[in-house]
Amino acid sequence: MDTYESKTGVVETRKSLNVLAKSPTGIKGFDEITVGGLPRGRTTLVCGSAGSGKTLFALEYLVRGATEHGEPGVFVAFEETAVELTQSVASLGFDLDGLVASKKLAIDYVHVERSEILETGDYDLNGLFVRLEYAISSVGAKRVVIDSLETLFSALGNEGILRSEFRRLFRWLKDRGVTAIITGERGDGTLTRHGIEEYVSDCVILLEQRVHERVATRYLRVVKYRGTMHGTNEYPFLIHAGGISVVPVTSIGLTHPASEERMSTGVPRLDAMLGGKGIFRGSSVLISGTPGTGKSSLAAHAIHSACRRGERCLYFAFEESQGQFVRNMRSIGLDLKPWLDQGRLQFHASRPTLFGLEMHLANMHRLVESFDPSVVVIDPVTNLAMVASNFEVRAMLMRLVDFLKSRGISAIFTSLTAGSGALEETDVGISSLMDTWLLVQFLEGSGERNRGLYVLKSRGMSHSNQVREFHMGAHGIDLLDVYVGPAGVLTGSARQAQEARERAEAITRQQEMDRKQRDLARKRAQVEAQILALRAEYEAEEQEVLAILDQDKRREVSLGRDREQMARLRQADPNRQQNGGGAG
Repeated sequence: MDTYESKTGVVETRKSLNVLAKSPTGIKGFDEITVGGLPRGRTTLVCGSAGSGKTLFALEYLVRGATEHGEPGVFVAFEETAVELTQSVASLGFDLDGLVASKKLAIDYVHVERSEILETGDYDLNGLFVRLEYAISSVGAKRVVIDSLETLFSALGNEGILRSEFRRLFRWLKDRGVTAIITGERGDGTLTRHGIEEYVSDCVILLEQRVHERVATRYLRVVKYRGTMHGTNEYPFLIHAGGISVVPVTSIGLTHPASEERMSTGVPRLDAMLGGKGIFRGSSVLISGTPGTGKSSLAAHAIHSACRRGERCLYFAFEESQGQFVRNMRSIGLDLKPWLDQGRLQFHASRPTLFGLEMHLANMHRLVESFDPSVVVIDPVTNLAMVASNFEVRAMLMRLVDFLKSRGISAIFTSLTAGSGALEETDVGISSLMDTWLLVQFLEGSGERNRGLYVLKSRGMSHSNQVREFHMGAHGIDLLDVYVGPAGVLTGSARQAQEARERAEAITRQQEMDRKQRDLARKRAQVEAQILALRAEYEAEEQEVLAILDQDKRREVSLGRDREQMARLRQADPNRQQNGGGAG
């Protein structure tokens, strides 16, 4: 049984009878395209025009095999000596002299001069086979490179013999059980100059270098691969200090996880507009607007906030140099230099025309993988339209977004919007790829131009539908409430004037309320005074009446006593008097 790691990272097991054994190249991206590498124990043809990278591809295959997979190799050269090859690949970080000294690599230079060759009798490769056999046995080689066939067969013009010798060479290599790469030059209308090698090879890889709008880009395509599935598209590749990197053209897919964690944008009121917590980590954010609206400043706040949290940030700039950007951000209170010095922020500035579109993508992949940031900024993506069509830019950004999401990296893209076009539309049509879309624009009125910010969309969270005035000052970015009334949205001095009028009206209303309260207090005092006077008058009258009643009562008592006294003086019979009778 054979086990291998699939593109999704799942280790799968299949029966050996149904899986073609693969020899990993170690070339970043290529093994993904071919689902494992080159056909083990078979011959692969790498063809292309001059300067397309055939020799470097073959050499890296040998170097990676010797250093990473424990498989020594043999390089048979017909055009460059061992010294020239060593010097050529030193810039890629490959130490051929060290590999040769440690018996992990053998380099055999075969000098073939066309003028010294006379075609007569049968063509015989036995001499080459002897040298190959010796080189293979000297290091125990598992991998062999022959560079290139044109030089070896340049003196032979008989096509029948050519085809026979090609088959004989390929069979000889297969019989030795080595995995071989043979390089060949591109022919006129054919993959190779002779047009035969591609038919007898088990795998054919075409390398090309094309120029579009005076910008060169290298492409790789697997034309043929017997016995296995493989990617059939054209794939851009990059030759850099670490070797060759191939970027798959097809999107990685929509299998990446969705984080529930939120991260701040660095602007508190913007976080409040985005549900109070900012954006989702690992999401993609688009900041679009006309020139000068503050797109880069918003992006700078996000990376400044991330660096303060101890995270790594990668900034790709296509308009400003690092020094210019750091200086400009200092004017709004953001000092990015400490983060650059501490290694938390990496800044890569270049003109879009420096590379082709796919080369930019390959370079971004390489830098992201080596630096492993948590936030990536591309500022602005619309400048990439200088080297490709909008369709190509959109396809490239789709792959970049998927790549960053698969690694859980938050991506911020700025996009320049033409002032004459629709504001809710990006020049390269990438808004549908974004999870959050912020629009910054100028709001004109009262002879002024002020900035406004909208949240056009933010997937998976509630967000504000209001306009905020976007203000940049010495202490950074602040979002102010704008005045919305019958006359529309007011910003700047018009808003301040309206607020002043509202404050004056509020003062007038307050003064009127105070006056009415004073009048009410005065009336209350008057009423209370009247109540007190009436109460005093009532109490006086009450006292007088009570006094009269008391006098009347005392008078009645006094009269009663007087009548009793008079009755006693008359000596009247009290009982009789009581019974109503009188003296007769």
